[in-house]
Amino acid sequence: MRKELRGLGENTRAAHPPTPPVPQQAPLGLPVWRAGAYAFAGAAEHAALAAGEAPGYTSGLAGNPSADAFAEALAALEGVRLSEPVEAQAFASGMAAATAVLLAFTGAGAHVVAPAACDGGLHGLLTGLLARFGVRASFVDGADPAAVRAAIRPSTRLVWAETLSAPAMAVADLPLLAEIAHEAGALLVADSTLATPVVCRPLEHGADLVVHAAGTCLGGHGDATGGAVAGAPALLAELRRVRTDTGAVLAPDEAFLLRRGLETLPLRIRRQCDTANLFAAALARHPDVKAVGYPGLPGHPGHALARELFDAGPEGTRFGAAVTVTPHGGADAGLALADALRLPLVAATFGGARTTAHHVASTTHRHRGPDALAAAGVDPGAVRFSLGLEDADDLIRDVTEALAALRRARGAATREPLVADTG
Repeated sequence: MRKELRGLGENTRAAHPPTPPVPQQAPLGLPVWRAGAYAFAGAAEHAALAAGEAPGYTSGLAGNPSADAFAEALAALEGVRLSEPVEAQAFASGMAAATAVLLAFTGAGAHVVAPAACDGGLHGLLTGLLARFGVRASFVDGADPAAVRAAIRPSTRLVWAETLSAPAMAVADLPLLAEIAHEAGALLVADSTLATPVVCRPLEHGADLVVHAAGTCLGGHGDATGGAVAGAPALLAELRRVRTDTGAVLAPDEAFLLRRGLETLPLRIRRQCDTANLFAAALARHPDVKAVGYPGLPGHPGHALARELFDAGPEGTRFGAAVTVTPHGGADAGLALADALRLPLVAATFGGARTTAHHVASTTHRHRGPDALAAAGVDPGAVRFSLGLEDADDLIRDVTEALAALRRARGAATREPLVADTG
């Protein structure tokens, strides 16, 4: 109960304003709990919370109700078909979430198997910071279970997979990778950022942990940064300790935006997947396009596997909303294609309402040399599109016109220059 303030000085009364009442009606919008610290009924409660013997909050560094609300909502989406409980923890970013997993389950001398085409941030973390502390990594074709099995060592602690792996949009054989990892006594971690639980839920296919860069598809509006990990409660307890030790908790305002994004996630992702199907099919037939990476195309190497693992609705299997288009002409053609687009925004982010595009080799995979790019299946001209909520016809027309402009430019460049007769 608040202490009586009558008779106290103005500075004291200003520092101790009346506590607002808790509404009796449930708010339709999630409140934002911006508190950086919490007060306790007494020293005993404080001690119990600090020791983890009672539920509640001690400081913003350890967590906040808004972040927990987002995490609980994500856990409900990821574990819908599992009989075992699923929990989630929210982090300040996708990289913070991935870092927490690696810090919690590896150490000096530990070994990690990861996809050669993995996100540039993860690649840099494994080859840079963690390598300095004795963590070793092998990068292999994540879509080839035999290559993953061959890379396993006695010291392997994690097998890292990407449900959908850009830029080729390779599909991970999650059940087989889980079998390989568990036979080795390792955990299977699936980065499912590009898929989201609307397309695939890796925990239902044997993964131990699923990681998201939440500010992309889950948030869906390009206005928040965050990350999340979902899995069994025992594993999540380890991650919570790392999150507290590293100060990587998700801020309340970001949590509010990300949780709000989850409410429209199925509607957005289904629409974006429909658009991606039409977009990929149209460009796969275009004569100026060398290749299209999208598992919804029957000729894609992961098409059959995607049909087995990915969710389907009345509109058919959902193959994701990212499509990689490689024009003829190498790196220069890819850069020129990105510059010639009118509707897609040139940006490396994805999953939002507006379509984005970026030249892969010069941005997200810029730190890798030609051999590493080839091993990751990255063509120098590849441009990755993340389809938004625009009309499919408008996007197809825009890219078709951009390709026509490139063709005209190539023709002008190869045409013999006219030389005046001065004789």
